[in-house]
Amino acid sequence: MSSSSNEVKYLLFDVESVADGEAIAKTRYPQRNLSAQQAINTFRQDLLIESGRDFIPYTYHTPIAVVAAKIREDFSLIEIVSLDEPHFRPPVITRFFWTGWERYARPTFVTFNGRSFDIPLMELSAFRYGVSVPAWFNIYDKSYEQFRNRYNLQSHLDLHEILTNFGSSWFRGGLNLAAYLLNKPGKLDVQGSMVQDMHAAGQSAEISEYCRCDVLDTYFVFLRVQVVMGRLTLEQEGHLVESTKQMLESQCEKHPAYRAYLDQWGDWIDPFSGLSPSSLSKPVNSK
Repeated sequence: MSSSSNEVKYLLFDVESVADGEAIAKTRYPQRNLSAQQAINTFRQDLLIESGRDFIPYTYHTPIAVVAAKIREDFSLIEIVSLDEPHFRPPVITRFFWTGWERYARPTFVTFNGRSFDIPLMELSAFRYGVSVPAWFNIYDKSYEQFRNRYNLQSHLDLHEILTNFGSSWFRGGLNLAAYLLNKPGKLDVQGSMVQDMHAAGQSAEISEYCRCDVLDTYFVFLRVQVVMGRLTLEQEGHLVESTKQMLESQCEKHPAYRAYLDQWGDWIDPFSGLSPSSLSKPVNSK
């Protein structure tokens, strides 16, 4: 499905990445003659001892799946695409990501906690692979006009920052919890910590499919945030959710992750009416 450049108002995306073992071996353990995998394992152990978490910082990562949802100004979903599928080459993914943003007239990025991971990872990937993005790095413009300005919501809407008032609180539970509150699946069988091993096992397609589910969760959180901000009614949100469900049902054969997502699907019920928003305006059958 194609979309015109002026139709895409929001570009909601999620990144899956893996650690670059060669970079870790050469920059952190240059005297130890470690293999890439040994360097990754050693770094994870060091991080676990230091902080209790073994997640390797994004500065050592490369993107191996970027899934993006193209969204119209009325918040309806156009399509979901996985960049450079089925090859999933990090340099090509990076180039497609930034040139796509330009192609669609610089739509608003939408993420969940992308300010601290997804965006800086894609910026660093542009640095790594030599991708020029002058419009995004407009650091000589006025502060409020800079695309990378934390409070420029026209360039990047980080839902995590909206829910935490730009980091004033801690959203413990993350996207998984936010999706659960809307009765959506949240994390399924694949966890982010599994991506490194899955990539090593050649399961790039499965990683991309998992990323699609994160994008769906993020989209539904995005819609509810619009309701909270008064830009959508619950009824409008319900119709958008229902149309997205129909899209997933029509594409299950092509994307197995959609089947798994639908199997765990739940409709959010309005506690005041006892109904799902999508049913509020459906005609009632009369005798």
